[in-house]
Amino acid sequence: MDPAIFKAYDIRGIYPTQINEDTVAKIGYFYVKFTKVINICVGRDIRISSPILFEHFVKGALLAGAKVTDLGVIATDMVYFATAKYGFDGGVQITASHNPKEYNGVKLVLRDAKPLSGDSGIYAIRDLVLGSANQKFDYPASIDGIEKLDIKDDYINHVLSFVDKDKIKGLKVVIDAGNGIAGTILPDVFSHLGCELIPLYFEPDGNFPNHQAEPLDEENVKDLEKLVVERHADLGVAYDGDADRCFFIDEKGGYSTGYFITAMLAKNILKNHPGEKIIHDPRQIWAIEDTINSMGGVSIISKAGHAFIKERMRQENAIFAGELSSHFYFRENYYADNGMIPMLMMLEHIITERKPLSQLLAYYRSKYFASPEINYKVSDVSKILAQVEEHYKDKAARVYHIDGLSVDFSNWRFNLRGSNTEPLIRLNAEAKSQEILDKQLKEVESVITSEEF
Repeated sequence: MDPAIFKAYDIRGIYPTQINEDTVAKIGYFYVKFTKVINICVGRDIRISSPILFEHFVKGALLAGAKVTDLGVIATDMVYFATAKYGFDGGVQITASHNPKEYNGVKLVLRDAKPLSGDSGIYAIRDLVLGSANQKFDYPASIDGIEKLDIKDDYINHVLSFVDKDKIKGLKVVIDAGNGIAGTILPDVFSHLGCELIPLYFEPDGNFPNHQAEPLDEENVKDLEKLVVERHADLGVAYDGDADRCFFIDEKGGYSTGYFITAMLAKNILKNHPGEKIIHDPRQIWAIEDTINSMGGVSIISKAGHAFIKERMRQENAIFAGELSSHFYFRENYYADNGMIPMLMMLEHIITERKPLSQLLAYYRSKYFASPEINYKVSDVSKILAQVEEHYKDKAARVYHIDGLSVDFSNWRFNLRGSNTEPLIRLNAEAKSQEILDKQLKEVESVITSEEF
C-alpha cells in the first residue's frame, strides 16, 4: 500500500499497485473501528475495479461489527443523500471520481453526510492500516447476506424538490455522461420534465472509451460543445465519472467552469433568500463576491475540497456553496454537493429569465477575465509556494493563505495551491482585462519555473 493514497478529503490511488483488495478491506475494518459507526451504507461507481473493491471493503466493515446496506451502482451524491435521509451512521462510495480508469478509491462520510477529512479521521485510519501489517484478519467468506436498498425514486423526488418541475419544459438539452454513472440516472430525472434529452456517452463503461470523465479539462467536452451547436440545443451539460459535478455549455458551444456558474446560482438563490451566507473557494473570486454583495448576501472564502466546504457550511449555516471545480453544495441537501440540483436550477433559470445561457453569462464574460486552471508538475510544492510568495509579498495589495497562496492586486490576482489528489501545483488567475491577464500569467509562470531560489 502507498500511504499517499490517503488524501485530505478522500482515499485515492492506482489499482492495484497503490490501492488493492487487502488495503480496502483494512480501510473498511478501521473505518468502522475508528469512527464507531454501526449501521452503514455503501455504494460504488462503474469502474472496472469497483465491484471487487466494494466486496472487500464490505468484508472489512462486517468483520469490524458493522451492519452494511448495499446501495448498488450509484452516484456519489446519492450516497450522501442516502446516509442523511435514512439515518445511517456512515456512508461510503467506492470511486475515484474524475481520475483516469486505472484509479480507484474511497469516499467516507458519517451520520448526516458529514465528511471525514484528513484531520477528522482519514489520516488516523491510514496510520491504523499501516500499523496492521502483521495483524491477522479473518474476513467473512462472502457478503451475500447484506441488505440492498434502491434509493433512486426517493433521490429523484428530492432533487426535483429544488425547482418547479412543471415550469421546466420546451428545452432541448444535450448531456455528456462521459460513460460514467450519470447515464444511469438522467433518463429517470428527465422523465419528470417536459424537455428533450439528447444523450451523449450514456453507456456506463469503466474504461471511459470516449474521453476521461473530467469536464474541468475542456478537451474532454469538445464532442459535447460540437453536438450542442449541431442539434441547436438550448444547453449542454457534462458530468464527471461519479456524477457529483456538472459543467455547463451554452447554446453557442461556450464552456463554463464553476466560477461564473457559482455567481449565477448565488444570485438566483439570494433573490428568494436575502441576507444568507454563501461560501466559495479562493481560486477565482471577484465575480462571485461582487454578485453576492450586490444581492445583499454574505460572501465567505473557504479552503477548497468537499470536506472543508461542508464543514464550513455547517459552521456558518450557509445556504449554498460553489467551487471552481463545479462542486455545488446546498443546505437543504444536507450541506452536501450534488450534480443534479444545479442542472435543474439552470434549466429553470433559463426558462424564468427567458434568455439563453450565453446571454446570461455575457455580463460576467465581459467584466471578469479568468484563466483556465494551469497545472505544473513539481517535486516540492512548499518550495514553489515560498518562492512565489517571496517574489510578490512586497508588491501585492494582499497576500493570504486560506488555501495555498492567494495574491491580490487592484487589477489582477491569482491563487496557487498544491493538488490534494495529484503531484501538481495549480495556478488560477483573474484580471480586469485579457491583456492584463495574459501579461501577468507569463510573469507568474516565470517565477514558478525559476531555479534561482
